[in-house]
Amino acid sequence: YFHHQSVSDLVISKLPVSISLGLWSFLIIYSICIPLGIKKAVRHGTQFDLVSSTIILVGYSIPGFVLGIGLIVLLGGGSFFDIFPLGGFRSPSEIWDTLTPFQKIVDQIHHMILPIIAWSIGSFATLTVLMKNSLLENLSQDYVRTAFAKGIKETRVIWYHAMRNSLIPIASGIGHILGVVIAGSYFIERMFNIDGFGRLAYEAILSRDYPVTLGYLVIVVIIRLLGNIISDLVLATVDPRIRFK
Repeated sequence: YFHHQSVSDLVISKLPVSISLGLWSFLIIYSICIPLGIKKAVRHGTQFDLVSSTIILVGYSIPGFVLGIGLIVLLGGGSFFDIFPLGGFRSPSEIWDTLTPFQKIVDQIHHMILPIIAWSIGSFATLTVLMKNSLLENLSQDYVRTAFAKGIKETRVIWYHAMRNSLIPIASGIGHILGVVIAGSYFIERMFNIDGFGRLAYEAILSRDYPVTLGYLVIVVIIRLLGNIISDLVLATVDPRIRFK
């Protein structure tokens, strides 16, 4: 009604931006949360565990869009630090076209840091605590005690015995998190002025552009369904008790 384009053309033009941000957030979340959760479980009750748990709890209690506002105010210029751009997925086209390939990579990363932090803060806290608790539970099981009693090194016990079972709760949520991050975030994209899929849906809802809104719902449902299938496949890979016949 307002863009004078077909919904499919709009989705195709906006979705790659959200997928890029979502996949980078997904990779960063899992690459940090799993090692951090393991370290917290191994050093349970130490000062490192207490300090990191406090930081994680604070991060979990702050909504992503609120954190985004704080990051923009603090690091986007104005009265504080002028380190990152206020918004956008990359520099304007007149600047972007003049950059070398390496400069384009640097520029892209520079624009993506703050949105990714705001995008992933909630999932980051949840996965870290889930990984820690799952590993702690498995370390207290009889099969782990038996492995320690046989004289196996702690590193081998953790990585070859306890880790696979500890990853089961993490694996079961991969599809859900992947669906959430790829589908885009209304507020994050709107706040950072990123012309992505989430912002398109946000503006369509406000302007009552029903074809675009329904198209967004269709795409999100498909992504969630695919995410659930991915979760099942990953879970079957990690958990030897599950087999698809």
